Amino acid sequence: MLSSLISDIVSAFTIAEVEAEAPEMEEDKQVEQKEEKEEAPAEPEEEEEEEPVDILPKLQEECAKSAKCKPYTHHYEECVSRVTGKQEAGEDPKEDCVEEFFHMLHCSAQCAAPKLFAQLK
Repeated sequence: MLSSLISDIVSAFTIAEVEAEAPEMEEDKQVEQKEEKEEAPAEPEEEEEEEPVDILPKLQEECAKSAKCKPYTHHYEECVSRVTGKQEAGEDPKEDCVEEFFHMLHCSAQCAAPKLFAQLK
């Protein structure tokens, strides 16, 4: 009874290979490839669209360096150097810089949002 319970649990968590259609036979693939070559005229390759570049990281970086966000950035960088120094000295840092990071990130996001939406219009 215990072994059937365990086998039921294992079978419930195993992932079976799922196929939408039956796998094609090798001969069918070769026939289809020949037909495609015969039917398809030479088409010029379509131009691929370039992926748009995300400008938000650049705007946030500029804002983090701005006078408005400079104090938050300064506090974050001080915290990082303090914690890194303790780690390199082999001490256990009793703090992390999450709060300072979120303050800096919030300021830079608030600064960058109007600039971003002005460029997207």
